Order: sequence, then structure tokens, then C-alpha cells
Amino acid sequence: MERVIANTKKETPGNPAAVVAAQQDGFNQRRRDHVIYVTYVIAALDVTWLFVQISVTPYLAKKLDFDTLWFGYLQTTVGVIQLLGGPIFGRFADLFGARAAMSLAHVASIVYFVLLAIADTPAMLFMHKLPVFFMHVLPASQMVVADLTEAEHRADALAKLGICFGIGMITGSTLGGTLNTKYGETCTAYVGAAGCTFGLLLVVMFIPKSTKVQAPSTSINRENSERNKSIFSLAEITRLLKFPGITRIFLIKIISGLPSVIFQVMFPIIMMDFFKLEPAQTGYLMAFFGIAQMVIQGLVIGRVTAKYSDGSLLLLAIGVSALVGLAQAAMQNVFHFCLIIIPMVFSLCLFNVISDSMLTNTVPSSDTGTMMGLCASVQSLLRTIAPTIGGLLYGKYGMPSFGLIQCAVNSILVVYLLQYGLKKQEPKHRE
Repeated sequence: MERVIANTKKETPGNPAAVVAAQQDGFNQRRRDHVIYVTYVIAALDVTWLFVQISVTPYLAKKLDFDTLWFGYLQTTVGVIQLLGGPIFGRFADLFGARAAMSLAHVASIVYFVLLAIADTPAMLFMHKLPVFFMHVLPASQMVVADLTEAEHRADALAKLGICFGIGMITGSTLGGTLNTKYGETCTAYVGAAGCTFGLLLVVMFIPKSTKVQAPSTSINRENSERNKSIFSLAEITRLLKFPGITRIFLIKIISGLPSVIFQVMFPIIMMDFFKLEPAQTGYLMAFFGIAQMVIQGLVIGRVTAKYSDGSLLLLAIGVSALVGLAQAAMQNVFHFCLIIIPMVFSLCLFNVISDSMLTNTVPSSDTGTMMGLCASVQSLLRTIAPTIGGLLYGKYGMPSFGLIQCAVNSILVVYLLQYGLKKQEPKHRE
């Protein structure tokens, strides 16, 4: 900061206002960095409790005599609720600020874990999924990071959230598997509730009320201020789909993401039924998955996004995903799966980071929360239809069917992108 002030003095001698502005800019930058770092911690903790929950739900469902099909219905219920809640939550975040949005998400998570702890019937297990309507800590974290970073550095900053995801995956899977094995599902769920309470305290103490950039008054800003301020305004939410290139990227996210999500939602069943793993072993495998994600997000994604265009990286991610699907079709045991994890994580991380960065760079800062909500709804939409499809595929055709479908779908997308060009996939940033 001292260098900034010195340079300002040289360039504008006798101008105290310029020095004050430079000092304020330095302070604001430190403040933004501080908020981003705290947001990373909050995101890591949230993912930790997410994977603690994952170590509970499949085994509790099994105790309550859920078969594969009913477990698919349970996952579909989650997808439907999140699908409806994602855009509304994003709109809430844009209107009321980051602190209010993240606080609401954490309160919903606390209720979620308490209901999970007392769930002793199939109806209660379904009921405890209702709070996921507001459980969007990760999209809220993405909004904060997108608001506080420049467009050219946004992909790298969003990629670092993937490191938080990896840390949470390792910690949550290991902690959840150990707690579930030694103390049972109820104790594990209460630990998750306590952890979410701690995350809520961090939000209240460190996250500012709003992270939006206050731009100078313009005709566009006046038009924005006169728009409908209702949280439930469908017109305001769908308005973002009219920006150039947005619909195309969303369609690519849906088509390419569906086969991967089918495998992800069926992953707990695959671990129990296909690989015959115990809870603790599943936790160790998820920890390895998390380590791979941390390394790729921390050492690879940021570097490749700085060197290559978004369109080229989007094509690379989809192409690698096609090859991963082919390898999944031939997979026979856990060792084979461990070999596949590295390219699988690379394609998933790169695809999500690039597509989210392209989408947020297209819309104004005032709409980043809604855009992240729409991105979360894409995942929710896929998780709504994926469990039913996954249950049917696994029951009739076995585990290799997941990989074959992923290979076929992504291969078609690669041909499409090559034929119609990559520049069409890169919408221009709109101020």
C-alpha cells in the first residue's frame, strides 16, 4: 500500500484527495481479501457438514428398509426442493445482501441436521429434507467471491472454492464415517448441527451486509433500481437468460452434467452394493477424492485458466469427461475407480469453474446472486431427474451403463463444439 501512496504523490503533487483515495483503495482491497478468506473458511465448513450428512443418510435409509428405488425418490425430493429454492435464494441474496443470505442458509442447515437426528420413520426422513430449500451456502459463497473479484481473476478465485470443497470432503467424509461407525447416526447428525451453528457465528461476525459494488448513477442503474424488487419475481429471475450466450451455456451445463450427476447421486449405493464398502472405508475413499480435488483446484485450474481461453477449456473439460465415462464402463473394482478419480475430478472442476465464470462475467454485479442461484438450480434440476434414471439404469443394466451414457453424451457435445466454433461459447462481459 505504501508504494501505491508514494506513486500517487509523485503523479499528483499537492493533491491530498488523491492520496486519501489511494489509501482508501488499499484499505478496501485488504477488506475484500479478508472477507474472501473468511468466505473460504465458511465454505469449507459447510462442505464438511454436507459430507458428514452423506455418511449418515444412506445407512439410515437402509435401516428404515429403503430399497434402491426409494432412495432414488429421496434424492429426487432433494433435487425438486433445491430446484425451486435456488433462484429464489439467489434473488434474496441480491436484494438483502450476503450476510442475510448466508445466515438464512446456516439456520436452515441447523434445522436440517436436527430433523435428521430425530428421524426414525421413512416419513421423517423425507421431512428432514425440507430445509434444503434455503441451504445454499456454497452458491452464496460463490456470489461473495464473484462480487469481490475482477472479471479476469474470477475463474481463479472461484477455483479456490474448490479447494475448500476438497478440504470439506476430506474432513467431512472421515469425520462422518468415524462418528457414524462409533456413535451412530443420531450423534453424527447433532455434530453437524453444532458445526452449522459455528458457521453461523462466523457469518454474523465477519461477513458484511452487502458485497455489491456501488457503481456511479447511470441510466442503467436507475433502470435497475426501478425494477421489481420482489424475491419471487419470475420475470426478474428469467431476465438473465436473455443475455447473449447464457442459454447456450446453460444447455451445455445440463446436457454434459446429467451423466455425471447420475453417477454422483448413485455413488452411495455403488459404494455399498457394487464395491461392498463399510462406512469408514467409504469415508477414506471420499477423503482421497477430496485430496485429488484440492490438488487439481489449487495447482492446476488457476494456471490453465490464466493461459487458455474459456471456450478451449470448456471443450477440454467435456472431452476428458467423455474419456472418463469410457473408463467407468470398464471399471471392475475400487482400485480401478481410484485410477479414474484424477481425470474425473479434473473434468468436473474445470467444467464447473469455467461455466460459472463465463456466466457471472456476463451479468452485472447486482445480479450475481441470482445467476449463482440459477447455476445451483441446474444442479438441482439434474439431481431431480438423475436418481430415478440412475435407479432404473443400475437395476436393469448395471454400473457400466453410467459410463457408457457419459461417454456418448459428451462425445456428441465435443463434435457440436468443434463444428460450431468455440467463440460462441464465450459471452462478453456486460458492465
